[in-house]
Amino acid sequence: MVEIIRDTITTPDAWVGPEIQGDVRWLHRLSDAEVDEIDAALQAAKAAGCQIPFSADAFPIPTFKARLDELMDRVSNGLGVILIRGVPRDRYTDAECGLIYWGLAAHIGTPVSQNGRGHLLGHVTDEGKTLADPNARGYQTKNRLDFHCDQLPVDVLGLFCLRGARSGGTSYLVSAPAVHNVMLAERPDLLDVLYQPFHVDWRGDHPDGEQPWYDVPMLTARDGRIAARITNRSFMESVSRYSDDLALTDAQREALDVFQEISNREELRLLMDFQPGDMQFVNNHTILHARQAYEDYDDPALKRHLLRVWIGLPEGKRRPLSPVLDERYRYVAMGGIPRQAAA
Repeated sequence: MVEIIRDTITTPDAWVGPEIQGDVRWLHRLSDAEVDEIDAALQAAKAAGCQIPFSADAFPIPTFKARLDELMDRVSNGLGVILIRGVPRDRYTDAECGLIYWGLAAHIGTPVSQNGRGHLLGHVTDEGKTLADPNARGYQTKNRLDFHCDQLPVDVLGLFCLRGARSGGTSYLVSAPAVHNVMLAERPDLLDVLYQPFHVDWRGDHPDGEQPWYDVPMLTARDGRIAARITNRSFMESVSRYSDDLALTDAQREALDVFQEISNREELRLLMDFQPGDMQFVNNHTILHARQAYEDYDDPALKRHLLRVWIGLPEGKRRPLSPVLDERYRYVAMGGIPRQAAA
């Protein structure tokens, strides 16, 4: 039987943006001592000739590790988001920033593959693609992105800002439990629709030998806590290329439209402008992210560029998921989206 939450959610991650916009709980500014320890870990990794992927042992942060664990607990059990600010971006090359971000991610959990090319450290930058291309992913474009979770139900989604855009590209976050509360009050009939399976396109990243689309509910619940799987709308529009029977129903379209309308209300969303060197970590089950469209610099060396990690948490730290979502979590447990033979 499908568990559907019919009561107002009051967990810490059911926040509304204006209430926490200036909240220090989602922002951690690195101290000079923490920056020095991260820098020492980077030098140790470089001296050992480490290349991504490498283990947490190769990036020693004996003092900062306890603080990092506490910050990640806020992601898992608190507001669901943390921004770590203070990495001196101008001190490091892009490659060194990648080593820093990977080293910290390895201490959080297990970074997994994000696409059929097997990328463990992803690159969010305009590759000249658009969402009109059924095999393009949002991170390869400069398009506006609606509120969504990332494709696999990884526990933590991370971004590191190497460079911002010339204009636009503002990041927005919204609490899925808070949106759920509004829908419960305004359109409870549409919640029932979101708790049922939707057909979703892999958009070219399906594992070899598997069908190029899958079924998953946009909302699931386990022990009174929801997990959202709200996927970028383009993934549910392009799936009809395989069969007209897979196209969104009128009820599904309305449910997604209302969910997005509520998510985009200024009284719900949190605005976050990235600075170079910022590291953002969000709970990929409860926090949805969106992005303004942006315009880039003409010089390729100045283009907007974020690094991305998908992190699976170790047993004991990751939250229980509904059976239907646990089945999809098997990809995370196996190392993420499998690398395709043709990649």
